[in-house]
Amino acid sequence: MDASFLGSLDRLKEQFQRLPGIGPRSAERLAFHILRESRDSAASLAQALLDVKDNVRHCRVCFNLTEQELCGICSDPGRKQGEIWVVEQPKDVLTLEAGRLIRGVYHVLMGHIAPLDGIEPADLTIEALMKRVRAGGVEEVVLATNPTLEGDGTALYIQSLLADLEVKVTRPARGLAVGSQLEYATAAMLEEAVRGRTSVR
Repeated sequence: MDASFLGSLDRLKEQFQRLPGIGPRSAERLAFHILRESRDSAASLAQALLDVKDNVRHCRVCFNLTEQELCGICSDPGRKQGEIWVVEQPKDVLTLEAGRLIRGVYHVLMGHIAPLDGIEPADLTIEALMKRVRAGGVEEVVLATNPTLEGDGTALYIQSLLADLEVKVTRPARGLAVGSQLEYATAAMLEEAVRGRTSVR
């Protein structure tokens, strides 16, 4: 039978190709892998996808991912609520948490300022961050955006908003190379960046 007539398989390959980093060859391998698996295994995968869409939401305080109203970090009484680490994406929280170096809490911006891409400050959670700081009890804001042009620009913008508030503002040390992404940093790089963060005002 001509493979072009296998509509279900073609549709599955098309869906896999929509995923980041998955080209035609990889999509084909994944599709045939699913085909070889049992129906129960395929159903478990399908259910896991639906569960993520139905159950995962953003924490009402920090915008990290959670299945509850508050994420596990915000609701942890052992965390230093007065130390807020500002990151671009939820995956950055996972990266920093893997190093087990941070005892503070987070604020996820959901991106960075990029005017050429149509992303303005109002498109991010910056105002929610400012409300957290203005509410009091925050001693330090660590601007842990990615060390890229956009990340640095976003950090500078937030720094300017915090200038008139009684709060310490720091950046992680440049154990993180300029132009890199947090998710690709090694444990040693992250430890150097966390322990060597410097004040920006």
